[in-house]
Amino acid sequence: MTRVNTVLGTISAAELGFVAIHEHIGYGMPGCELDSRWWKTPEVRYEETVPKLRKFHENTQPWGAATFVEATGICNGRDIDYYKSLSDKTGVHIVASTGFVGGDTALPFFERASVEYLTDQFVHEITVGIGNTGAKAGIIKVGVSRGFKMKELDKRIYRAAARASRITGAPIFTHLAVDSHPALDIFEEEGLPCHRVLFGHADDGVSQGKIDEKVLLAAGARIGFDTFGYDLELPDPPFWGRHRRERLEHFLRFLREGLVKQVLASADANCSPLGWPGVKGHTVNYLFEQSLPDLREEGIDDAMIDQLFVHNTADFLALQPIGGQ
Repeated sequence: MTRVNTVLGTISAAELGFVAIHEHIGYGMPGCELDSRWWKTPEVRYEETVPKLRKFHENTQPWGAATFVEATGICNGRDIDYYKSLSDKTGVHIVASTGFVGGDTALPFFERASVEYLTDQFVHEITVGIGNTGAKAGIIKVGVSRGFKMKELDKRIYRAAARASRITGAPIFTHLAVDSHPALDIFEEEGLPCHRVLFGHADDGVSQGKIDEKVLLAAGARIGFDTFGYDLELPDPPFWGRHRRERLEHFLRFLREGLVKQVLASADANCSPLGWPGVKGHTVNYLFEQSLPDLREEGIDDAMIDQLFVHNTADFLALQPIGGQ
């Protein structure tokens, strides 16, 4: 039986239910917890987060369960004991990440680390646990640094992630799908099949024209349409926003071309942003309030919606070890 690590224990992939594959309880840059302008007490964070997760749990009841994949890596505000408390309180399965959103968010200790050290770090967090929390990571986060180009540290992190994925079976998701050729080369060199990698944020506004979709699809990679809700129609849209209809049409093109098994979708929302104000009104529940109604209006049936949010996600998250380094 395929298994998935959640913060409250390892469960069957069949128990995941509806999965939001790329979300955040609270994401921030290193040091944001010390910022006097945006610092939040634990009580404020809790008050902002619990209602959103409870609503998510309520929205997913037709699928029997709710799973929230927490995409916050090391150094970005990850708080595993807090995730455990939230999961216990709301009934939402939470899958925690190891890895980094990008090399430029790694603190110097990790920035100077070798591929071997980083590999051991990721493997330990997936197989033994994160710190002294007793909770195991279920997915590995990697990313392209600012400037849309992979730096040498990014490449070391990607290589360590590939090795850790082979050993543990945990999948990988990326921050941005740009400059993917070095990543594909690394995965090939390390013997990692690309269906174990979700190239994320392929739908955001700033990445358009910078993603080689044909090469990613030919390699068997999965494509992440995971910024649903960051719409330019918002009163104060983020710089990575995109017109809602444009994003929807992009996504529908994949579905109508028979590529449904290679795409995953999410909102990349922050329940309680750290060190920045966040995007007002944007939550994981946008998926139910806007995305699913839009898809149904376009003739996407329940079977395809289940494929996207239940079957694809369960297959992707299931631990699938390949072998050693």
